[in-house]
Amino acid sequence: MLKAIKRFFVVILGVVLQFGFAIMIRLFFYKYLGIITIFYNIASILIVLAILKNSTRLSNDLPWIILILMFPIFGTILLITLGKNYSKNKLLKNIFIYEKKYQKYLDHNKKLEKEINEQQLDNIKYLINRTNYFVSSNNEVTYYSFGEIFYPELLKELKKAEKFIFMEYFIINEGVMWNGILEILKEKAAQGVDVRIMYDDMGSVAMLSSNYSKQLLKYGIKCIPFNKLSPFRGIFMNNRDHRKITVIDGKVAFSGGVNLSDEYININSSLGVWKDNGIKIVGDAIWNLTVMFLTLWNANINEDKDINKFRYKFVDSNNKNQYVIPYGVAPLHKDLIGEDVYINMINSAKKYLYIMTPYLIIDTDMINSLCRAAKRGVDVRIIVPGIPDKKIVYTQTTSFFKVLHDNNVKIYKFTEGFVHSKVFLSDDVRAIVGTINMDYRSLYLHFENGIYMENVTAIKDIHKDFEGTFKSCQELSDKDVKVGFIKSIWQAILRLFAPLF
Repeated sequence: MLKAIKRFFVVILGVVLQFGFAIMIRLFFYKYLGIITIFYNIASILIVLAILKNSTRLSNDLPWIILILMFPIFGTILLITLGKNYSKNKLLKNIFIYEKKYQKYLDHNKKLEKEINEQQLDNIKYLINRTNYFVSSNNEVTYYSFGEIFYPELLKELKKAEKFIFMEYFIINEGVMWNGILEILKEKAAQGVDVRIMYDDMGSVAMLSSNYSKQLLKYGIKCIPFNKLSPFRGIFMNNRDHRKITVIDGKVAFSGGVNLSDEYININSSLGVWKDNGIKIVGDAIWNLTVMFLTLWNANINEDKDINKFRYKFVDSNNKNQYVIPYGVAPLHKDLIGEDVYINMINSAKKYLYIMTPYLIIDTDMINSLCRAAKRGVDVRIIVPGIPDKKIVYTQTTSFFKVLHDNNVKIYKFTEGFVHSKVFLSDDVRAIVGTINMDYRSLYLHFENGIYMENVTAIKDIHKDFEGTFKSCQELSDKDVKVGFIKSIWQAILRLFAPLF
């Protein structure tokens, strides 16, 4: 609500300035109207040229271009407040500093990377080169097809904690799920375990009190509300922490799509069956997730001088050629890592590509990659919700159905409820499980995390999950993707301005 109010006032300010400027010119400077108009137009064109010169994703920048050409003052105000400008945000600057600082802890296995080069595993090579996170083969991975299957395993591992528990989530909501976790965390904190919680302040604003971190501190639980909402810290709080990470003693880690709220384990879900997933890692790959957590944690409070104390040394396993690389996505990066990893996987698919996503609001690069894959004979299937959580967002999602369907991409609606899983799977060889939605917020603005896997045994379970989910879906036909004239106009408008909101 606070976010919406701030956006509303900025929009109103822009409109008032835009039309106020126009009225002032006509009332007091009408003699110079021609010269002012020329200057006005030149200024807007120069701003647009600057955007074009630095653009790497034109479909993302197109709304800015249109706004600035039509309403230079209003458009420029929005660009300044909504656009990427991290130099004025102390927290984001700190995160960038700690990302660089902690690269030294991400020691790479040169022998393993040589092996990957020899096998020409280009998707892994991209992640290593562009994110600096390392790949490992010494892991056991478990995939959970629903939140209610994931949750008991999470509780079981939390009860085993002896040294530390790190938890980072977009949403924490008081209820059965969180209360079950909190009771264990209280017990562990009382035993001297270092318990740290980080939740996104915007994500949990309607669910937790503003002083919730202080309430947890009474139990000995350290807590940070990430990017805390404040009218004095910037007009827009666009860069949210959408990650889902739990690390316990450095021995076991969890991630996936599940937040800490009852609907994620199908308790009191208002959207029918809530389809989500979780993933557990035991092995060297945990360290990437630990470094991700500590990067954001210490960017906030600078608590740890040496983070190596949180690393657990695993005995080598026999999981040869089973590669796992957890990676982080941040709006600070020049590359759009989240989108590029997805596109790389689309481009490498040979037989099939299966996708689960709650939202499908994508740019032309992603559209073209999906269509090219289908045209070269890849069986491309995308599962989306049958019951949406946000109607306008779902209207944006449906606006992509026809172009994809017409190019042989198959769209499936999960008729039993809402899909919150973010999963890519191809050829029984590669998979990505994580927090990265197929929308502009996840791909451009949020802090996210994904787990890329190649030749990992758990991929069989992911495939089984897809096959089971398809049975609860309706494949859309030619008739299903057709829309009327008025709705198509509305979809086009929403799609045009999707990158702004």
